[in-house]
Amino acid sequence: MKLFFKIFFRIIRILLGPVILLLEMITTPKGITRTPEEQQRLDQKTENLVLYQYKTCPFCVKVRRTIASLSLNIETRDTQRDPAIREQLLQGGGQIKVPCLKVTDENGAITWMYESDRIVQYLQESFAYMDVGKGR
Repeated sequence: MKLFFKIFFRIIRILLGPVILLLEMITTPKGITRTPEEQQRLDQKTENLVLYQYKTCPFCVKVRRTIASLSLNIETRDTQRDPAIREQLLQGGGQIKVPCLKVTDENGAITWMYESDRIVQYLQESFAYMDVGKGR
């Protein structure tokens, strides 16, 4: 019975995966336009963020859409395709669950943030209304 469910969900992922990616491509919002200097300052603030994700995970798509709408350059790592990255997520965050945002603060302390709603809230609170030019 366990094998049946494993095969069933694999088939569902194979069929729905391309649909999810197509919808993401069509519906991803246009990002915020900034001057090159402002964008560079923002990129420096996001260089210590890493999103662990699956390409076709709907919750990961939700986070990636937020990243795109805020014009954030955040590294993404696909834990479904790369066993080494999957192991990084397990060792660092303690569980293999996506999406997960790894946040390294200015002191080097690392926070592993799970749950798409929490990640979206963090990104919006941290970057949506940030006046990059004034260094906030």
